[in-house]
Amino acid sequence: MNIGAFIQSILYLISSSLLYPAMIVLLVAFMGLIVAFGSFLAEWAERARLKTPPSADWPAILKGRRRLNHFMGQALDKLQEILERKDTDKDTSSGALWAEVEYLWRSTSRMYKKKLDFLRVLVRMGPSTGLIATLIPMSTGLAALSQGDMTRLSADLVVAFTATIVGLAVGVTAFVLYSVRSRWLESDLEVLELVMTSRAETKLGPQP
Repeated sequence: MNIGAFIQSILYLISSSLLYPAMIVLLVAFMGLIVAFGSFLAEWAERARLKTPPSADWPAILKGRRRLNHFMGQALDKLQEILERKDTDKDTSSGALWAEVEYLWRSTSRMYKKKLDFLRVLVRMGPSTGLIATLIPMSTGLAALSQGDMTRLSADLVVAFTATIVGLAVGVTAFVLYSVRSRWLESDLEVLELVMTSRAETKLGPQP
């Protein structure tokens, strides 16, 4: 028994069985990219509609006398609940409240960054799955070429090149969306940290 030939046949069967799963994953990734692109356009339109507050409004915003009209209202509402306990619960120390503010900031930052996980996966999944769905038909196409079956070779090459195009399109588009949304996220978190820290220091005093 030829062990080498047996191992090669096993590997060939495994790689051949991965073709349709890879194509399904590639199709799902492309559909997910369409959803992500729609979400990106909606967020872009919302950001274009909202205007950055003028510099004269920032003192009132930092002190909590004016609401920041942006995407961070939920976190600031939770911050306000924490700060109001300074007056209602006299047994709670400023240090404990500062710890809650710090936890709120970290949990909010973690939640914001989770929104980019799907795009990060698409950036890697698109080209990788496209490469898998490219190499498998290429191997069968070369086998058909050795037998003179040009019809099979042409069909396999169409599948291979199509998978390459779709995979690269998913990866490149997802990378562009990820880069823009990542920049938006960093800007939002910087503003949110500034507002939360300023409001907490106004109510609780300097951070211990």
